Amino acid sequence: MFVFAEFIRGLALLISLVFNVLYFLLVIRIIISWVGVDPYNDIARIIYLATDPVLAPLRRLPLRMGMIDFSPVVAFILLSVIRNFIVNILYQIVHRLGG
Repeated sequence: MFVFAEFIRGLALLISLVFNVLYFLLVIRIIISWVGVDPYNDIARIIYLATDPVLAPLRRLPLRMGMIDFSPVVAFILLSVIRNFIVNILYQIVHRLGG
């Protein structure tokens, strides 16, 4: 059971890392939108491809106030809630396994 508990703990850390990378990419995307980088730049396209699945559903909601789009703020909140939920469940499993 110890090995399985350590596997679950590692999975929780990996999921947390993936969410942290996604947070970082969202911050970079916000900065790119302020600076006005060419959207056809290879790095900008990679960032758009990585963050569009998160932002696209939120952009359909009325989250704009004038020129300000609040969908990244809502994305940060939702991602944080989802990450905490998943990681806490995994740590509860580890705790019950005695790891």
